[in-house]
Amino acid sequence: MATTVRRTVLTLPAAPVGPANPLPALRPLDETHAIDERSRRDLPREMARQIGYEPLRTLLPERVRDGYGRERTPTGLDAIVIENDRLRATVLPGLGGRVHSLVHKPTDRELLYRNPVFQPADFALNGAWYSGGIEWNIGATGHTALSCAPLHAAVVTAPDGGEMVRLWEWERLRDLPFQVDLWLPADSDFLHVGVRIRNPHERAAPVYWWSNIAVEEHRTTRVLAPADEAWHFGYERSLRRVPVPEFRGEDRTYPLRSEYPADYFYEVPVEARKWIASLDESGRGLVQTSTDVLRGRKLFVWGSGRGGRRWQRWLTEPDTPGYAEIQAGLARTQLEHVRLEGGEEFSWLESYGPLAADAGTVHGDNWAAACAEVETRLARVLPRDAVDAAYEAWRPCADAEPVRTLATGSGWGALEVLRAGVKLPGTPFEESTLGEEQAPWRELLTTGVLPEPRRVAPPGPSLVSPPWRDMLETAPADPLTEYHLGVAQWHAGDLAQAVRSWERGLELAPSRWPLLRCLAVADEEGGHPERAAERYLEAFDDLCQERRDDGESWTAATAALGREAIESLLAVSRTADARSVWARLRPAVQRRGRFRLIHAGLLLAEGHRDEARAIFDAGFEVADLREGEESLNEVWAALTDEPVPDAYEYRMRPGE
Repeated sequence: MATTVRRTVLTLPAAPVGPANPLPALRPLDETHAIDERSRRDLPREMARQIGYEPLRTLLPERVRDGYGRERTPTGLDAIVIENDRLRATVLPGLGGRVHSLVHKPTDRELLYRNPVFQPADFALNGAWYSGGIEWNIGATGHTALSCAPLHAAVVTAPDGGEMVRLWEWERLRDLPFQVDLWLPADSDFLHVGVRIRNPHERAAPVYWWSNIAVEEHRTTRVLAPADEAWHFGYERSLRRVPVPEFRGEDRTYPLRSEYPADYFYEVPVEARKWIASLDESGRGLVQTSTDVLRGRKLFVWGSGRGGRRWQRWLTEPDTPGYAEIQAGLARTQLEHVRLEGGEEFSWLESYGPLAADAGTVHGDNWAAACAEVETRLARVLPRDAVDAAYEAWRPCADAEPVRTLATGSGWGALEVLRAGVKLPGTPFEESTLGEEQAPWRELLTTGVLPEPRRVAPPGPSLVSPPWRDMLETAPADPLTEYHLGVAQWHAGDLAQAVRSWERGLELAPSRWPLLRCLAVADEEGGHPERAAERYLEAFDDLCQERRDDGESWTAATAALGREAIESLLAVSRTADARSVWARLRPAVQRRGRFRLIHAGLLLAEGHRDEARAIFDAGFEVADLREGEESLNEVWAALTDEPVPDAYEYRMRPGE
């Protein structure tokens, strides 16, 4: 059959992503993938340089996505199916362009870990993320801020004259447009993926990319890549070179032979073919290969310990197989960012498909022979020069204009194209995609004035790049403009000027709480916890007087500010004031798992140990528990010397 592209609806038990947190993300990133300066000194020079190259200070202009819960109901998700008589790929354009499923039709075999539910969890840079399939990680170290965001999607003409699917968006953390072209030639066992990241600016930009592939793990699953060494990163935040396959007495290429979650970044030789495969006891599974630009390969394991197993169940549902992640990236490790000069681009081609190898050799004690067996089998079904030829065939098509629209992403790219007047063949960011969030910024662009909001509501998202900051600095200095200007200055590292902007805005602001909250964060970061707590309390009082209803935006603002205020007040032992904030939260907010945990901490601070313990005994789930977060363990340890119950054990490293 010829390759076909069609839209469909995929129905899954799903928890809604919910509203974005309306408070600007001013705090430094809580990034688990970080190492100290002492550890960096022992790394290869290029790696150390790229680890230190422009790490993100904040998430701005992105917002935190923490409005989801744990209640799942059958939900229709827009999907795109790309199919020939060998493979069927199902893509979710509204959820980061994730390849949800890749089925090899002759064997009726699912090549990926296909999550049977959609359950957001706090793993993305900005919060909401979900497991399974193939995700496209761009921006900075971690899971992309676009994990649960819509991408533009369209049909374009493929190199062979058929149809392929293009996904594209404007990545806002690094201010760069990118595209992902999914090309499945007729009669092919391999899905080709052409990726391009463009830098339309005059200045250089740091670039991060890792294609993240979830694959089922079983006791006999083995992950192979052409390397004899790897860089091991555990949640103790250390990066060390280790041998492959055996490390600390275990063959770590079998994901379940590790106890704790860990990353293994393979040291693939420069001249070697770039590939990684996950194969079962019969020697069958998925292989991913690429052109040489995509140099890095990685295995992530959850491990067999209590915390890793608990996270696996948390991200899906009971009695489903666990998964590991095999990945491919631009650098050797995910701690690095690669320099892309102004006006330049990165592009490459990846291929995904089934592989069958001799099981005895693949699972034998001779690692070199096992890798050679995989490489030989891969060369038979997809030679290295065939991947290079596919890239060369695809590259002229990268500028091809869309033929048929399949899905629509955000309007932020259209706003940037309108501002800068850049031409981006193949990835149109149409003015028709501009929406409510972009409207005030378009008016600032065209009139030089940021308009006053038409109704009383939490302020919209801020823009922070230098051109927008310049426009804010020359706009009339009303309170809303000072608020957004302060956010942009804070993002740029001009902290003192940001505080001055917020203080100027506060003098005449009819809505004081957004500015007070920004000043409270500045006080905390500046080492003034008492003043921060006072400002948080004042901000929450003002918000409670101003909020108009129990609608989504006001509820999100109250929950977000209430959480920060209680934590700040408890940090300086103002338990009575913390209790007053708690009492003014909506009952529905108080019942959320995160706030049950906060309440347990508040009760402990008040000396009500039995009541705090009763919250744990009754059971709760913290929907937005952060990757690597140990707050459950910490509160439990303050309550009792008993072991942490399985329901609350998410620790990703050995206990102290």
